[in-house]
Amino acid sequence: MSRIVYLNGQWLPESEAKVSIFDRGYTFADAIYEVTAVIGGKLLDYPGHTARLKRSLEAIGIPMPVSDDVLLDLHHEIVAKNGVDEGLIYLQVSRGAEDRNFLYASDLTPTFSMFTQAFPVLANPKVESGITVVSMPDGRWVNRQIKTVQLLYSSLAKMEAKKQGADDVIFVEDGFITEASSANFHIITKRGVLVTRHLSNALLHGITRASVLGLAEKAELTFEERAFSVEEALDAAEAFVTSATNFVMPVVSIDGKPVGDGKPGVATLKLREIYIADKLAHAIGR
Repeated sequence: MSRIVYLNGQWLPESEAKVSIFDRGYTFADAIYEVTAVIGGKLLDYPGHTARLKRSLEAIGIPMPVSDDVLLDLHHEIVAKNGVDEGLIYLQVSRGAEDRNFLYASDLTPTFSMFTQAFPVLANPKVESGITVVSMPDGRWVNRQIKTVQLLYSSLAKMEAKKQGADDVIFVEDGFITEASSANFHIITKRGVLVTRHLSNALLHGITRASVLGLAEKAELTFEERAFSVEEALDAAEAFVTSATNFVMPVVSIDGKPVGDGKPGVATLKLREIYIADKLAHAIGR
């Protein structure tokens, strides 16, 4: 069944959605994106994703294409038009289209698109086994707190991880882990302390990350925001990643070496349950 997508004020079958070859999102990766999870037809962590969308757009000087009320209506509408019960909404705003030039006009009209993807965010089969990761140097651009579509390095790194038989990659810079290819990375020490990288331009300011830290006390965990190394992660009791697509996902090995007992951690799984329960309780429906 063909999806209905949104493009610049129109609802279209996906086969009819066309973007100019001169769009700066295509020629320069000059665009911002967001991904929001949907469960039971409702939006999870929507306020956080909207706030980050605004921050990212402002950081690179692209105006918000619609008002807050219209944006929320569009999210509900695309869920309804595609009958999404569980899945994802991908949203992208590029600077717009003009003849290719590093210098851009200040009055471009942004290209605004949205589409849905079916995805098992709740019943993700990887939760039972946990995921494996390999470490690689972080070669991304320096402003990683801005959620741009400049994802080539992450994509190539994840492909390399797959070639090595791993599920994902964790990036290392100056001896410390920054994050995974598209998720924040965390450990739980043997003392029961949740450790996560402190916010800076070295990593994306994850919405799920923020929610999980806010719920740590319910999981009987204290937390620290600081840098930590691959060696410290391997010495931890548990490890996990967080994102809109993963929620809280156990990490069971790094570079072929087990984290803890090599199985999804008890505290990690408890934190996942708490996160899901909280988000479902506060999910936004129509």
